Amino acid sequence: MLVKRLLKRLKPDKWPFNLDDLPEGSVLVGGSIRDILLNKQYMTHDLDFVLPKHSIDTCIKLAQKYGGKAIVLDPKRDIARYVFKEWKIDLASQIGKNLKEDLLARDFTINAIALRWFPVLEVLDPSGGLEDLFNKKLVAIAEKNILEDPLRILRGVRLISEFNFAIDHQTQELLKKNATLLKGVASERIKVEIERLIQGNWADDAIRFLIKLDLLKDPWRGSYYPYVSDCVSLKNVSSFSPNELKLALPLVRLTYLLSEEGLVDLGFSRKIIKSCNFLRFWHHKYDDLGYTGLNEVERLQLHMDLENHLPALILLLSSDDQQIWLERWRDPLDPLFHPSSPINGNALKETFQVKEGPVIGKLIYLLTKERAFGRLQKLEEAFTLARYWLEHN
Repeated sequence: MLVKRLLKRLKPDKWPFNLDDLPEGSVLVGGSIRDILLNKQYMTHDLDFVLPKHSIDTCIKLAQKYGGKAIVLDPKRDIARYVFKEWKIDLASQIGKNLKEDLLARDFTINAIALRWFPVLEVLDPSGGLEDLFNKKLVAIAEKNILEDPLRILRGVRLISEFNFAIDHQTQELLKKNATLLKGVASERIKVEIERLIQGNWADDAIRFLIKLDLLKDPWRGSYYPYVSDCVSLKNVSSFSPNELKLALPLVRLTYLLSEEGLVDLGFSRKIIKSCNFLRFWHHKYDDLGYTGLNEVERLQLHMDLENHLPALILLLSSDDQQIWLERWRDPLDPLFHPSSPINGNALKETFQVKEGPVIGKLIYLLTKERAFGRLQKLEEAFTLARYWLEHN
């Protein structure tokens, strides 16, 4: 029954290759099995296979036969990736003397479940992962597996964020005991896990657990940014659409999870770092009065800094302010919440024969501000103001 359920949802007839192309003894492992058993997806384009041997050679043959691309990920461990259109299929040669040893060398029991086609169609579960999966329990297989790749510590927290797993006491102690080993993991790998973690439906619970274990406190988190998930979670977010929450929540979580130094060290983009800094700065200026204490220059700067990410700031406001601000942000023609000059730089240069430089920048800012606060209603008024300003400056 379980095997039929897996096959029905995996739909191997839709894969970009035939199972006969893999050597006998190959098995499907990893997240695709876990996710299907959790009813998270009915069709996946990411698959992980363990082969008895010759994974790189098999991957190259798939690309030669069907097209696509063969990528060697780890020549020493014989790991490759077959990419075909939207498909991403990882092939890895078996670790250890047999498949059982390979599965028991993985991180958590829920990730040590395999589906084998030959010689008999069956599910392999040497660590009791099926029971843990159905009980939504996260259990580490062995401490030595964590020591072999300490990123698995953070991956466990990410799985809590994505699937709302409860973590058993022994595993919790194991992760806490080895938390400092994360410092030796490549920054890019940690960044990828954090990016996935902050997107999860249970990210706030996972982050509270992460903070409790001090997993990122040194050197990435810092001690001077309190995490605000509790106040966010308690707020009424009924005013937000799902897409607005999807835009706002990850940025709020990232802003208060990592310090600026941590964001830089882990390789986040300048754009993301700037957005986090803006959000932190303007959130600290909140006066519980909808920012009515700001002057025009400050108010315009707020919306210029955070225009594309404003729902993240709105999420941190009072419920009354949330509704008002969201309605204005949803209107693409709102001149303050989506500030822009009524005349672009090229038109100004051509009309008034002004060269590129700081003068144009100052003029565009003036026109943007006057439009934002309702003092420019028509295009003719903008040209008149521009001509007057240029004559006097």
